[in-house]
Amino acid sequence: MKNLGIAIIVIGILMTVFTGFNVFTKKKVVDIGSVEISTTERTPIYWSPVAGLVLIVVGGVLVLVSNKKLN
Repeated sequence: MKNLGIAIIVIGILMTVFTGFNVFTKKKVVDIGSVEISTTERTPIYWSPVAGLVLIVVGGVLVLVSNKKLN
């Protein structure tokens, strides 16, 4: 449980620092016989830094709860 909490905290920190990323997909524009023209589209994926803060808090609670069960 403690390891899961630490992993969630790390993911939360990364989500707070990096608020998004881009996904590149290849799209076929023209396909005529042996001629093929394609383009690369950039699709941004964003989230709020608040989501990262929520994960940090949840991970902290998991770490604290697991420490109290051990004592």
